[in-house]
Amino acid sequence: MSLEWAIALGVGVLAAAEDIWRRTISNWLVVAALAGGLISQLARQGAWGAVAALAGAASGFGVFLVFYWLGGMGGGDVKLMAGFGALLGAGGLIEAAFWTALLGGLLAAGVIALDAWRGGGRRRAPRAATVPYAPAIVAGVWVTMLSRAGSS
Repeated sequence: MSLEWAIALGVGVLAAAEDIWRRTISNWLVVAALAGGLISQLARQGAWGAVAALAGAASGFGVFLVFYWLGGMGGGDVKLMAGFGALLGAGGLIEAAFWTALLGGLLAAGVIALDAWRGGGRRRAPRAATVPYAPAIVAGVWVTMLSRAGSS
């Protein structure tokens, strides 16, 4: 298993589990992804790897910051995507953001359908539904990494 996959799997599983159960993503996980991405990129590309990691982190943070400002995403999600951006670089981050949006939409639709099914047609007071987004982020990153591994 490569260093990139070890980081993506370890951070991903822990972040998704924590977001599902606690509805938060610890800063230490984000720091682990950032540090791991930086180290991985440095090992592969030298000084240019550090530039790629920082550009990816800034891209991940910037892309998802807009959704945070609009109230559709938590701060931990934004920081997690920055961490994964360091691992993927800016180009990979854009692909991961696409997959994350697609998979996050499917996740949200599933939560809405499950909520409607559990309601059994009864009329209920509206409530604010939240969906932990780290699983979609992690899945988007993994799909991106799988597609890159298949194309090499």
